[in-house]
Amino acid sequence: MTAPVTTYWRIAGLSYLQYVNRAASSVRTVLKEPAKRKALLQNNYYYKSAVWENGKQGAKTEVGAL
Repeated sequence: MTAPVTTYWRIAGLSYLQYVNRAASSVRTVLKEPAKRKALLQNNYYYKSAVWENGKQGAKTEVGAL
């Protein structure tokens, strides 16, 4: 029998999501303009919340922090 294969991000103590986020961040920083500016804009994200009453959505409000 062969030994089970372990991925290098798991050996480094990272989860897959942490690995992907770090890799994406590294790629964004080495891009040249204008691709760099466009990629860095994708790094920003916002959350909105709304209260539902009687099957209808109320006003949406931005969530400041999770």
